[in-house]
Amino acid sequence: MTTKPATTKPSAALTWTGVTARRMARHWLATPAADLDPAGVAAAMCGAHAQLLTAADLPMWTGALSALPSTHPEGVRFTPGDAETVIAAIGDALADAELTVDELTEALADRAGPWAVERTMNAFGDKWPRWRQLTSTAAHRGMLCFGADRGRKVTYTNPHRWLPAFRPAVGGTALRDLVTRYLHAYGPATPQHFARWLGVSPRYAAGLFGQLAGELDCVELDGEPGWTVAGDTATPSEPHRGLRLLPYFDPYVVAGQPRDRLYPGAAAARALTPSGQAGNYPVLLVDGLVGGVWHQRRSGRKLAITVEPLRELTASQRRQLDDEAELVGAVMEAVPTLTRGTVSVGPHA
Repeated sequence: MTTKPATTKPSAALTWTGVTARRMARHWLATPAADLDPAGVAAAMCGAHAQLLTAADLPMWTGALSALPSTHPEGVRFTPGDAETVIAAIGDALADAELTVDELTEALADRAGPWAVERTMNAFGDKWPRWRQLTSTAAHRGMLCFGADRGRKVTYTNPHRWLPAFRPAVGGTALRDLVTRYLHAYGPATPQHFARWLGVSPRYAAGLFGQLAGELDCVELDGEPGWTVAGDTATPSEPHRGLRLLPYFDPYVVAGQPRDRLYPGAAAARALTPSGQAGNYPVLLVDGLVGGVWHQRRSGRKLAITVEPLRELTASQRRQLDDEAELVGAVMEAVPTLTRGTVSVGPHA
């Protein structure tokens, strides 16, 4: 595996203004998606609200994620053989049931043996059963997903109960599809951007981009290198203009890079956590860039919305903000009131 994408002469020179307009259009934040249902929109964004994925994409996601290297430390990690035993036991236990964590732990003790449920994992001041380190792996393999909540407790079940014909895609093919889907929604981007989004090492991401070099185009984004899907370098002819109120962990601002361009000036200090994490605060987009934060508080049928712009809004922008507040109210099935002022929640307030 190569360690970096092939470097060639850039095939196009793009501007941040054009890229912003392109991303807004592809997330249907410029105009509504008239010919797509919510699942189609979620698929095009590579997932909505951080973890909501369409069922049609389950083969790609499970194939891609199960191909990634393990990140569990030695001493806690299962051997490959033991991991396969436990994952198979998870799939079997959930094949016809929805089980809480405690119920699944009991089922795995019977199916795999007491060693699989030893309390060895440090978590929240406690010790979790050993099998729980494989929760994500089992999900990536297509053996586990959330079931219906049981009161305040979550349950797990097997996705084959709802999608009997489902099978994870081949790892290499799935990763290639995931890279191209990511670049369609968030490109141009670098391997480092992709690594941060997917939670893999920059070296691994660079190697993956290198393997796909023949299917990618190197471009310049205001003089800096980036990659797009081959031939996909067009941007809208006009810059995006308008306001949007985005919720917690909206993928546009969580996956969008580079952060210093998407969160310009004071936006980085106001809308990112001290560690630089995005999505923890609902944001106001102004012309496709983070230009403020907002908060909502519900009381019965009333919804109090407070928006804190980071610079003075024009009369046209204030009217657009009124429209956005009405849209939030309609989605929440509540009567909204809008206040422009300081948002008094969060560590930056």
